[in-house]
Amino acid sequence: MSPTTLPAGQDHGHVTFLGAGPGDPGLLTLRAVEALANADVLVGEHDVLDVVRAHARAGVAVLDTEAEPSAVSPAPVASSASSADTFPGTGTPQLKVVDGASTTAGAPAVRDAAHLVMEAARGGKRVVRAVSGDPGLDTYAAEEMLACAAGGVPFEVVPGVAAAVGVPAYAGVPLRDAQGADVRFVDARTASDRCWTEVGASDGTVVVSATLETVAAAAGELVAGGRKPDTPMTVTVAGTTTRQRTWTATLGTIAQTLKQAKVLPSPEGGRPVIAVVGERSAAAQRDQLSWFESKPLFGWKVLVPRTKEQAASLSDQLRSYGAVPHEVPTIAVEPPRTPQQMERAVKGLVTGRYEWIAFTSVNAVKAVREKFEEYGLDARAFAGIKVAAVGEQTAKALVAFGVKPDLVPSGEQSAAGLLEDWPPYDPVFDPIDRVFLPRADIATETLVAGLIELGWEVDDVTAYRTVRASPPPAETREAIKGGGFDAVLFTSSSTVRNLVGIAGKPHNVTVIACIGPATAKTAEEHGLRVDVMAPEPSVTRLAEALADFGMRRRAAALEAGDAVTRPSERRPGTRRRRSTTT
Repeated sequence: MSPTTLPAGQDHGHVTFLGAGPGDPGLLTLRAVEALANADVLVGEHDVLDVVRAHARAGVAVLDTEAEPSAVSPAPVASSASSADTFPGTGTPQLKVVDGASTTAGAPAVRDAAHLVMEAARGGKRVVRAVSGDPGLDTYAAEEMLACAAGGVPFEVVPGVAAAVGVPAYAGVPLRDAQGADVRFVDARTASDRCWTEVGASDGTVVVSATLETVAAAAGELVAGGRKPDTPMTVTVAGTTTRQRTWTATLGTIAQTLKQAKVLPSPEGGRPVIAVVGERSAAAQRDQLSWFESKPLFGWKVLVPRTKEQAASLSDQLRSYGAVPHEVPTIAVEPPRTPQQMERAVKGLVTGRYEWIAFTSVNAVKAVREKFEEYGLDARAFAGIKVAAVGEQTAKALVAFGVKPDLVPSGEQSAAGLLEDWPPYDPVFDPIDRVFLPRADIATETLVAGLIELGWEVDDVTAYRTVRASPPPAETREAIKGGGFDAVLFTSSSTVRNLVGIAGKPHNVTVIACIGPATAKTAEEHGLRVDVMAPEPSVTRLAEALADFGMRRRAAALEAGDAVTRPSERRPGTRRRRSTTT
């Protein structure tokens, strides 16, 4: 569907020019999230859309300014914002304090974007025009705003975190000191000789937007303008994302530093960077201020053998440690072969057959919920029935269904932990002695046996079947077998067996983390070296254990004077970095 065929609405639409920040989706403002949730049409460049589309509502029309003119697609709705590995840091247009340049490298595409925006707005739509960084500093959006003004289309501007400010903050390079040093911004792509002379003659901090291929030349221009060659300089690429790298050098040594780091030319040309130059830029203190790149799993590509729905909280936790989670489902869920048993049990819930219902997985909650919807029931059917959940994630799924569990393990989140807190049957206080247990076809008998021992009758019902998932894409299989992943988290023995079955055995450089002894034993039986094991069977503790492992590994490298590298960089044939990126 082209922009001209968007459904007509009110006579006048509305446009929001929205700053998406330099790369980390977490830097979107609350106002930006609100505008995205109310948008009918989302317009932006491909990389920017990857940052913002998770907050758009279902069915929003997405117009990619870099795609074919007819390319319009509904935005997929994600359960959470994507990781900070979305797109490299972008350049910053020159601030007009030292030079009169008013165009940017992205200016030629403005007219096409303006056309998309205006066509959608004329159809009465609420349009969000998303740009990288800040609309007023990183992108020349004024032409599109003027088009709206001339066309009588109301618009607003939602500022974003500018790359020139956000990237140094993530690199651990404050731009001002206690004395309030002067800060100047320069776009190396458009700076004039007069600009270089002025900033070269000053003694303030200079923030330079350039590319890896041209930043050394920009350093030379500053030296030619009057800056001393030994002036500290930091260069950051892919700022605010988990691909961020920062080099510390001087104006005179940055070219050699990048050469030693074996920074290769980009096939696309012009990888954007933010460079900070100045005696007061705190470049020498980066070992203490580099909070982002020093995260325990920074840049680690971690394979999580679960579906996106199951892995949502675990992936968020891994991202908080700086990792890049990659979900690969190893198990597919299918309905039971004979649904009659499940149908009778659900009817029993309504007729008062059960005192308790115990959920041992998110999938069990989903299976019961789907059966409820089939019969036109909702959470009110649980009235008068006590509800137990095996752990926090299952409890969250129940709350989303509108049910607050009466019992969640106070200790270990497992069937054994649930039994520790489960009350014995008491004929005086419990009018009904029966428990409904909807679960997988391959579930263990631990909970059933324990409940019977406590005096309860159990209806053990197969609510769903688990089967091996389809193999992941070829590139993922190659990454698993070839050492492209830095770590794999195994949350059960079945995830070990199924991952090896559908994708092959992880490479021996990959860190193997297991949730407990049984899972570790299965991994070893498949020829895997177990490096990390959770202190208790919890996915939260498993992620914590991996982060502790990464922190110890990092500390050991720094103590030995070695470069901090990821496990995947140690495999044969992989180019090792010789620059320190801490």
